[in-house]
Amino acid sequence: MTEDNRKNPQKTRLIALVIASSALLAACGGTVVDTTEPPTFSVSSEGPSTNSKINLELPDMTITAYQRADLLGGEEVHLSELVSQGKPVVLNFWAALCPPCRAEMPDIQRVFDQRGGEVTIVGIDIGPQQFLGSREDAKRLLVDLGISYPVGTTFDESIVRDFRLVGMPTTFFIHADGSLLQTWSGLLTEAKINEFIDEMLSS
Repeated sequence: MTEDNRKNPQKTRLIALVIASSALLAACGGTVVDTTEPPTFSVSSEGPSTNSKINLELPDMTITAYQRADLLGGEEVHLSELVSQGKPVVLNFWAALCPPCRAEMPDIQRVFDQRGGEVTIVGIDIGPQQFLGSREDAKRLLVDLGISYPVGTTFDESIVRDFRLVGMPTTFFIHADGSLLQTWSGLLTEAKINEFIDEMLSS
């Protein structure tokens, strides 16, 4: 740290924020990372657990619905509550100003149209936390693309750190018992999503 930055901690924090945001924006370029060995997460104790058989391997989080609250179970739900519904969960983090995210969403929609009864699919807009679009931008995009699967956001500013998101889109494939099958960073195709869903349903 330079002498000037030591004397001006606010400037140092601003520089760090810009670097971090630029890094995530650069990561939002569609690079695919197939994480065959999912990372170990510290499970949050916050939020209700409605099923004693659920052992959520991811941090719990509060989801505020943009649309399809009827399929989520309410306007505001916890991830643990979604998993407790008894179906595998496809949890997709995205942002309105992330081109790979926009490109991926029609594929997710097709999977939802075909298999929405077998799995819970939910998109989580984290654009506001990463300076990649406002919540209004996200809602407009849903209309523009004709997206009808459940989508919401979170107001938790620590979500990127807690879920170790290194790029967008990032998708977690969660078994019905709360265990994590797969983490995928980068754009997913309809075929690949179906492949992971088949694996979750067969195990």
